[in-house]
Amino acid sequence: MSELPFVLLVEDDAANRGLASRILAACGLDHAIANDGHEALERIARHLPGLVLMDLSMPGLDGWETTRLIRKNPAWNGVRIVAVTAHAMTEDRERALASGFDDVLTKPYRPADLIDAIRRNIDPDAAALLAAPI
Repeated sequence: MSELPFVLLVEDDAANRGLASRILAACGLDHAIANDGHEALERIARHLPGLVLMDLSMPGLDGWETTRLIRKNPAWNGVRIVAVTAHAMTEDRERALASGFDDVLTKPYRPADLIDAIRRNIDPDAAALLAAPI
C-alpha cells in the first residue's frame, strides 16, 4: 500500500510559503519548508522528500541551480521536482522541463491547481489518499 510522500516546499516569499503550507497541511501532507536553495539542499540531505515544490526565483541559490544540484546527486534520483514560477510563457515551461523539473506550476495558483500538481507527481495510489480540503 502506498503512503503520502514527504514534501519539501522551497519558497522565499512568506505569503506564498504560508498559502502553500496551509494547503499541504489541509491535504494531510507531512512537509518541511526551506527559504532558499541552500536550506533546501540541507533539508534534502537530512530527510529525502518524495516531492519538492521549488520556487525558481530566489536570491542566492535559485531554484534552477538548486534543481541542477539535486539532479547531480545519484542518491536523490527518485525525487520529483515541480517548478513553481510566475513565468508563464510556453518557452519558460519547456526550459524548466528540459532543465530537470518534472512539472511546472504557474503562480498565482489556486489551491486546486497546487493539489492537481501534487497528484500528477506522486504515486497514483498515494494520490487517492490525499485529503480534499476544498
